[in-house]
Amino acid sequence: MNRKPIRTRGKVQLSRYFQEFKEGDHVADVAVVKERSLQPSFPNQIQGRTGVVEGKRGKAFMIKMKDMNKEKRYLIEPIHLKKIKISE
Repeated sequence: MNRKPIRTRGKVQLSRYFQEFKEGDHVADVAVVKERSLQPSFPNQIQGRTGVVEGKRGKAFMIKMKDMNKEKRYLIEPIHLKKIKISE
């Protein structure tokens, strides 16, 4: 899906913009999802991936992910992150 629904175009959900994550949220707790009305500051290849929150720098969160065999860290704003519920 390349577009947002017509009624939500250009709008930003403030609850998603100001959401908080705890340091050490485990893998599959946080997924990267682009907010299309804002310019993302991360590469397209990490769209949809999951990672671990390492900490906060300014208003962005440091997310640790595995890219093949290497661990990489990205600074991503909270509006581009989404919490996932894990069913056990």
